[in-house]
Amino acid sequence: MKFGLLGPLHAQIAGRTVPLNGPRQAKMLAALLIDANNIVARERLVAVMWDTNAPATAVRQVQDAVSGLRRNLGACGAPSSLISTRRGGYEIHLAQDQLDLLEFDHQRHLAEQHTAPFETAVALRRALACWRGNALVDTPSQALEIDAARLNEKRTETHKQCLAIELDLGRHREVIDELTALLHEHPYDEQVAEHLMVALYRCRRQGEALQVYERLRRTLADELGVDPTPPLQALHQRILTADPALTAPDPASRPLDIPPESPAPAAPGPAMAMPVRQLPLDVPDFVGRAEALAEIAGLLDGSAPNRAPVAVIVGGPGVGKSCLVTHAARLASANFPDGQLYLNLAATSDEPRDPGLMLAEALRALSIAGSAIPNGLAERAALYRSLLVDRHMLVVLDDAGHADQVLPLLPAADGCAVLITSRTLLTQLPGARHIDLDVLNPAEARELFTGIVGRRRVEREPAEADAILDCCGNLPLAIRIASGKLTGRPAWSLRVLRERIEDESRRLAELRIGDLSVRASVELSLRLLPADAVRALSLLGLLGAYTLPGWVVGPLLDRPDAEEVLDTLVDASLVRLTATDALGEPRYRLHDLIRTCAVEIAAPLPTEDKQDAIIRVLSVWLELTGRGTDRLPAAGLLAAAPGSAPRRSLPDAVVDRLMADPVGWFDAERDNLLGAVKLAVDWGLDELAWELAAGAATYYDHRCLYQDWQHGHRLALDAAEAAGNVRGASVLLRGLGQLHIYQDEFDRATRALESSLGLCQDGGDKRGEALSVAMLGTVSRVQGRDDEALERVEHALAIAAGEGERHIEAQLSCTMAVMKLMQGKLDEAELWFDGALSQASALGDGHRVAVVLRRFSRLHDRRGDPDEALRCLGQALATFEALADERCAAYTLLEVGRVYAGQHDRDRASPALERAAGLFHRHGDRQDEAACWQLIGDLDAAAGVHHLAQQHRGRALRLWQMIGDINQTKAPARPSSP
Repeated sequence: MKFGLLGPLHAQIAGRTVPLNGPRQAKMLAALLIDANNIVARERLVAVMWDTNAPATAVRQVQDAVSGLRRNLGACGAPSSLISTRRGGYEIHLAQDQLDLLEFDHQRHLAEQHTAPFETAVALRRALACWRGNALVDTPSQALEIDAARLNEKRTETHKQCLAIELDLGRHREVIDELTALLHEHPYDEQVAEHLMVALYRCRRQGEALQVYERLRRTLADELGVDPTPPLQALHQRILTADPALTAPDPASRPLDIPPESPAPAAPGPAMAMPVRQLPLDVPDFVGRAEALAEIAGLLDGSAPNRAPVAVIVGGPGVGKSCLVTHAARLASANFPDGQLYLNLAATSDEPRDPGLMLAEALRALSIAGSAIPNGLAERAALYRSLLVDRHMLVVLDDAGHADQVLPLLPAADGCAVLITSRTLLTQLPGARHIDLDVLNPAEARELFTGIVGRRRVEREPAEADAILDCCGNLPLAIRIASGKLTGRPAWSLRVLRERIEDESRRLAELRIGDLSVRASVELSLRLLPADAVRALSLLGLLGAYTLPGWVVGPLLDRPDAEEVLDTLVDASLVRLTATDALGEPRYRLHDLIRTCAVEIAAPLPTEDKQDAIIRVLSVWLELTGRGTDRLPAAGLLAAAPGSAPRRSLPDAVVDRLMADPVGWFDAERDNLLGAVKLAVDWGLDELAWELAAGAATYYDHRCLYQDWQHGHRLALDAAEAAGNVRGASVLLRGLGQLHIYQDEFDRATRALESSLGLCQDGGDKRGEALSVAMLGTVSRVQGRDDEALERVEHALAIAAGEGERHIEAQLSCTMAVMKLMQGKLDEAELWFDGALSQASALGDGHRVAVVLRRFSRLHDRRGDPDEALRCLGQALATFEALADERCAAYTLLEVGRVYAGQHDRDRASPALERAAGLFHRHGDRQDEAACWQLIGDLDAAAGVHHLAQQHRGRALRLWQMIGDINQTKAPARPSSP
């Protein structure tokens, strides 16, 4: 039988875990185990099982729970006498080796009996090995909290006593990592700080010893308002003066009962005199990482096919790699009874650890005397592998920098396993499993923050908590720093911290507490990078918080072979490969805090150099936008003639790959299109800003992305007007005018188009003048001023003809035909339609031909020739589908539905209208979608299918309510530009 409460509650008999029926039974077992071999009163069990308000039947329920526990234990093979009934309570009978608490106390007692320090340290180590985590960590009970706290404090005192003795035994190198972790857990403990300072000093790390003192002094002053005690101040002075008495004792002066170091040649030694249990203390508030933990557990449970499985946990600065590995290693420690070896390779420090020195440290931990350790790296590695060949040990290599640092430390034994943390991919390690660690998800981030700060404070200011986590970007290091600040300042509201870190320029300075700093963590990675990678990172930070394509690094650095630089940043976990878009292109992103660091790094660079880099990137965006627009189905009239902004092309093969699906490319880069406009505005590049904004208008029109359209145009228009850029302002005003027409904002459309017209006339821009006049004609037509509309379209036609703008002529000829049709002048309309078809055909503009045919169909339908109307619509639909123009296809299907509806052919009209409604819905065109459902409902009503009529008309009404047009009963097609 094995029972445990020094960690998660544990009960196992004959290899089977004892099932516990709910939390109350678990609490009762915990209470019995805490006082094993002693009577536990019923009143105590009632208090444990019900924190408050115990029911009147509590004693009876305790009796029932004991009976249930006995049944569960007996079913697993426990003797019936295991739990006995005593006067007023119950008692569980266990031997010392059956309960971890009894074994812990026994080893502590043995330590007290030993007179030799070495034997005392061995006993204390065995006592500490009984622990699997914080006591009763999974058994919450107010009545048990005091017991758990008492046990945890006893563990801490035991650990401190053990480390102090080992320090006196000359094991200063071996205890540094544990002392560091212990001081992190107990930041005010001067005794731990004293031991750590001495250990570091004896390792010739005087500067780090002094840093420990300075950090503690600041912590005590800032958070408690006190100074270090006189003994610690005296030790600080002794280190400053290099007091000879602080040096490690000479080996000859060590206690005589320490086993003497053997001068024999290096060879596998005897069984270890002291168990190797070097894992750092677990993080008590560890949260999340379920998938990563499960993957690691699968590798460490002995079922993995790999011999000596190796897992590399890779992630950026502050993402929690070491915490995850420590937690996972402790969970799996039972699988490695021969011990757990922990080595900090310090790759991101000023002095990365040499693998030869690491092997020497590992061999000493495995009880190989110093004189028996070979000199050569290969010989040390061979001895290390030989020692582990018959052992089941877990090796943790923290903060590895490259494969050469790790390879000598990999055991070859089947029973061993290795966990490695690194900021860099270690792809050269044979058979290693790489586990990519990202920031916490929002729920995990909030759980971590709440666990440290306290639920009450978070619940008082939930919005402030969310804002703080947003500023931290869910990065565990940042969350711990922010939470630590709040914990150390209980009088602060969460709002105070939020106000201090929401300013991005101050954020990194605020996200620092003691020796924890986001900025410092990132800078550690930067020191390992070549200069071109650091420069690339700094310039990437200037591009904003967007997910970027990989090609941006080339123009940023002004070099064609920038892929290797980007790979370096990805391998260093400073740039994250987030996904692959629908076109198969990889997407990259900087974490917000890393991006803030990058902006700081870029600050000293000459402004001209930074602006040149921005211009090079934006000029590629402009070129790609133009190439994409040219390949859109309805490319043409919204796209302005090029201005004077520079354009820079990528290699043809890259452009062809990106533009194989132009709509898909625009969809993937939608955020970046707006980001590019904003970036140009921020850097005072008004010409680039207006061309980028105007260049995306055709795509916005195609996808009905009216908010993006308006936002980009407004940003660029403000910049153009401020810079006196007449051409840019005229184009942007015209684009906004078309947008306002789509949104039925005709007064705003008129003002924008008249302003654009004035600027075009002042600047002699005849093409722009023709388009502005034609769009004003559209406004007049929609508002019922037919004569004015006709006059304006004729004027625009004259300008276009005079300037040789054949595409505009073809479009305006079709507009004239539609206007004549509306006036009932069918013969004149036919002449204009024929002319528009001839012009579009001569230009080879298949899309324009299809548009004319779609509108021509109305003339045929008016003349009572639905077959010809349907022939025109069928030809138009085939063209639009071939060009993947879903929106124009939807308009065509709507016309097909109307023609069939005019013939009272519900069976053919409804499918066409339903297809059109689906396409309008996908493109966000609620008005035309509503028109389809209304017409379907009318057809249903005419056929006497009233329940469907009510359903479809109700759907149309809800859509009109969504867009604020509840008076509609039949929606006309949205007015478009001529």
